[in-house]
Amino acid sequence: MASMASTDNREPARNWTFLTNHAHVLLAIARNPTARLRDVATEVGVTERAAQAIVADLEAGGYLRRTRVGRRNEYTLNPAGRFRHPAEADRQVGDLLALFTEVEMTGTADR
Repeated sequence: MASMASTDNREPARNWTFLTNHAHVLLAIARNPTARLRDVATEVGVTERAAQAIVADLEAGGYLRRTRVGRRNEYTLNPAGRFRHPAEADRQVGDLLALFTEVEMTGTADR
C-alpha cells in the first residue's frame, strides 16, 4: 500500500484547484471593482480574452453588473446570487466573497 506522502515520481502530479476561474475572477473584482480586465487576467492566470468571457458569463448570470465610468469599467457585485451547482444552490456567493475578501458584501446589485 502506497503512502500518501510517497516520493514516487512515476506519475506526474495533476494541477487542479478548488476554485474555478469564474470564482477567481469574481474574487479579483470584489477586491478591486475598478480593475482593468488585463490586471484581473494576470492575477487569475488566464488570458485577457478568457477574463472577458468569464466577466460576460458572470454578468449574464446576474453575479455582477458592469458600468462604464469614463474610459474604464466599474463592477458592482450581487452577493445574493446563488451558487449554480445543485449541491451549493442554497448558498449565496456573498458567503464566498466574505470568506476570501476584506470587502463587506451586503445587499444586492440592481438589475
